[in-house]
Amino acid sequence: MGIFQRLSMLIRSNINDAIARAENPEKMLTQIIDDMRAQLAKAKQEVAIAIADERKLRAQVDEEYKQAADWENRAMLAVREGRDDLAKQALIRQQEHAERAAALEATWRRQAEETERLKESLRQLNDKIEEAKRKRNLLIAKQKRAAAQKRIHETMAGLNDRSAFEAFERVAEKIEEAERRALAAAEVTEALTGDTLEKQFARLEKNDNVDQRLLALKERMGLLPGGSAGTRALPGEASESRQLRPAHVDEVEGMSREAELEGEA
Repeated sequence: MGIFQRLSMLIRSNINDAIARAENPEKMLTQIIDDMRAQLAKAKQEVAIAIADERKLRAQVDEEYKQAADWENRAMLAVREGRDDLAKQALIRQQEHAERAAALEATWRRQAEETERLKESLRQLNDKIEEAKRKRNLLIAKQKRAAAQKRIHETMAGLNDRSAFEAFERVAEKIEEAERRALAAAEVTEALTGDTLEKQFARLEKNDNVDQRLLALKERMGLLPGGSAGTRALPGEASESRQLRPAHVDEVEGMSREAELEGEA
């Protein structure tokens, strides 16, 4: 299993675990990106190790080619010195190093190609993480907008619910009904326990006051004869005054009237 295959499986596992926990979307996205960056750091370390191995292998290839060249030079020196036996042995060593160099070079080339693919995958993963960071801010903004929209809908639904207002009106009506009953009870109590004679005189005084105001109004308007018009009692007042005069006053006034008539005779 390759480095990035293991990394991909680990990232998917972390994402699925975060989604399953149903955490806060903002925290969940931040945690996912943190996990991606942590795995990216591990991938960088593994890619760095792969690059180091590739360079070590390249150095071995170069060393084998160098040894092959050195043994070839030694073979040439032996030939010049007339030592064909040494020249043959040098050529054998040169052949061995050349074959090892060719095998190592093939391995190195495959390793170099794999290392380049790892580096390209690492760049792509880094770009995806940066893109995820940018998308995170956009997704968080969308999530907040959706949450605000949900609160608005819930608030509007609450405002459209008339049950609370109807309950308030019913309580208010009960309070007003209790107030009306209390006032009616007080009125009944006053009617039963109050002084009825005083109430009757109070009504008479009220009516008298209205009569006096009516006379004053007619006098200002010139509807009454001058002089005694303002002092003349109303029929109702004369009758009421006679009803209120004591009997002995009427008797004295009658005797005085008889004496005046005898004197005139």
